[in-house]
Amino acid sequence: MPTNAPLNRKLRMGLVGGGQGAFIGRVHATAAILDNRAALVAGALSSDPAKSKASAPDYDIPPDRAYGSYQEMAEAEKKRADPIDFVSIATPNHTHFDIAKTFALAGFNVICDKPMTFDLQQAEELVQIVEQTGIVFVLTHNYTGHPLVRQAREMVLNGDLGEIQAIRAFYIQGWLRTRLESTGQKQASWRTDPKQSGAAGCFGDIGTHAYNLARYISALLPLEVSCQLKTFEPGRALDDYGTAIIRMENGALLTVTASQISHGRENDIFIEIDGTKASLEWHQEEPNKMYVRKNGEPHKVYTRAGGPYLGAAAAQATRIPSGHPEGYLEAFANIYTAGYEAIIQRSTGQRFETVNTIYPNVYDGLDGMLFITRCVESSRENGAWRPLRHPKLRR
Repeated sequence: MPTNAPLNRKLRMGLVGGGQGAFIGRVHATAAILDNRAALVAGALSSDPAKSKASAPDYDIPPDRAYGSYQEMAEAEKKRADPIDFVSIATPNHTHFDIAKTFALAGFNVICDKPMTFDLQQAEELVQIVEQTGIVFVLTHNYTGHPLVRQAREMVLNGDLGEIQAIRAFYIQGWLRTRLESTGQKQASWRTDPKQSGAAGCFGDIGTHAYNLARYISALLPLEVSCQLKTFEPGRALDDYGTAIIRMENGALLTVTASQISHGRENDIFIEIDGTKASLEWHQEEPNKMYVRKNGEPHKVYTRAGGPYLGAAAAQATRIPSGHPEGYLEAFANIYTAGYEAIIQRSTGQRFETVNTIYPNVYDGLDGMLFITRCVESSRENGAWRPLRHPKLRR
């Protein structure tokens, strides 16, 4: 139960997922402790109880807190004198909802990988659960943790770019150019399986990142979307390419393009924003530079930790001096660190922000699931315009 006493210790973390052979679980575990503010103390690391317990030594999780299932973990941790403060969910999409619901109803704060749930109905129910329980819910759209993404957001909100009129967001990969899933490769197998990934493939996996990045930086609300999804690789069950155009509340146009079949492309997420006063451009594969352009003036290159021209949001997301690159893990860690502030506030009986947070929250998760759902509907109707507003979305 929350108290008004100060929290003079590290936060205690539980991890669901991340067993042997997994990728994203190790990322979560590394990012969570990067700033020495949390310790991983418990885990249900696999849906296979034996594998779950066998994976625990890889994370230095003691045997008595290496659980065979997440249900067992939630129940046992509730009874401890030193329970976990939060759980991190690093599992395939179709499992997110049940795990998050179980821990939220048990009173634990939740940090969840994206997309938040398997479908829109689950997302709407999870929003209600988070609101009812009062837990802290963090969604790890990790690219929003980059210092220059936060700088871009601050500049847009300050009016430095003027009125935002056009946004182009891209996430281009090439790793699924062939049917890698047919070889048994774990990451490809579940991401292309409708029973595990959901209604969308490429657009659910990475298109949501591009959309979230645009929404995060611009803070503009969407009105409606027209989308075309395509499966180019024969025999694949879900889309591997897609493009969407979104009409925004202020009249701006946002385009989202995502591909997993573009030769030679790795994790090329980038964004361009056009305002009436200036435009900007940022690339995740070169995250320590951002370009700002204005007609009639030399182009400006903003660098991470580059000087007093950076705002407070970028400065707070930076760890090392200028010229030394920061990247993926540090951005992930910035999401965790921001979430920790809210977790500490809740645990010490203080009020904490739930809507206009620096980290993506449960409403951003709902936004992402609405985006996926409407894009799939639109594509099935040959690009028909579908509504992209939800009464719970307030920013």
